[in-house]
Amino acid sequence: QVQLVESGGGLVQPGGSLRLSCAASGIIFSQYLMGWYRQTPGKQRELVATIGSGHNTNYANSVKGRFTISRDNAKNTVYLQMNSLKPEDTAVYYCNALYFRAYWGQGTQVTVSS
Repeated sequence: QVQLVESGGGLVQPGGSLRLSCAASGIIFSQYLMGWYRQTPGKQRELVATIGSGHNTNYANSVKGRFTISRDNAKNTVYLQMNSLKPEDTAVYYCNALYFRAYWGQGTQVTVSS
């Protein structure tokens, strides 16, 4: 059974930082393209960042220079370090694992507000 379990969300003030984690089980983690997506009410889920098996990364323009995605294959975990957070970063953040099919986590809420 495949599980992706996100953690690390919460309430943070503008300009602050959060680190999201996604622990995977039930997959050969090193083979998967891992990603973070986010969604706000009434909007489509959007890509935030991805990291390949070779640790190549890709970012949405809106988060470049502020967010960093990384992975630890020994721990089957992908991370999203979010710095200089803005109110518009407020969303539910989802972990994604993609190889021949896609798997999703349950999501973790990130709220950026003063």
